[in-house]
Amino acid sequence: PAPDDPPRPATGWGGLLTRFDLWKPTIAAVNGWAMGGGLEIALACDIIVAAETARLGMPEVTIGGAPSESGGAHRLPRQIPPRIAMAMLLTGRPITAAEAYRVGLVNEVVPADQLMAAAERWAAAITAASPLAVRAVKEAALTGAHLPLETAMAVDYPGIDRLRESADRAEGRRAFREKRSPRWSGS
Repeated sequence: PAPDDPPRPATGWGGLLTRFDLWKPTIAAVNGWAMGGGLEIALACDIIVAAETARLGMPEVTIGGAPSESGGAHRLPRQIPPRIAMAMLLTGRPITAAEAYRVGLVNEVVPADQLMAAAERWAAAITAASPLAVRAVKEAALTGAHLPLETAMAVDYPGIDRLRESADRAEGRRAFREKRSPRWSGS
């Protein structure tokens, strides 16, 4: 930044991009163009749903920039095959929603008029599960994702420890035995 530029907040796009301890699930609904910072926000989410007409890309190199300040250059190669990520990063060429689905960048592609309903279905599926279990799984998955498997499996995850003795775990097992939907308490 230039000396007279205002300080850039260390919290990224509303804090989302630098909250590596955000254990609540996040869902991006991409409608239209998610380019540069827009894609970086989506990359920080757990689930991405895209409209059929969506385009996703990192065009920064075409204007003399780099998608690194908000993590795009670091997140993209971790989420899709590295050669595809590098092609996107080095050329600035966007990909279609269908291509994004094919390479695993988005979870679902739907007609634009069904986008929010699809995102809400994902949210409903998540909220139907135990909130403690969802948090514990996200914590373990994100914390252990870049560790060697043996190390990741040996880590003591506080969320999983809390889950083992929780009322939610007991309720989940009881509901399964009784063939009914569980009534989560969040404890």
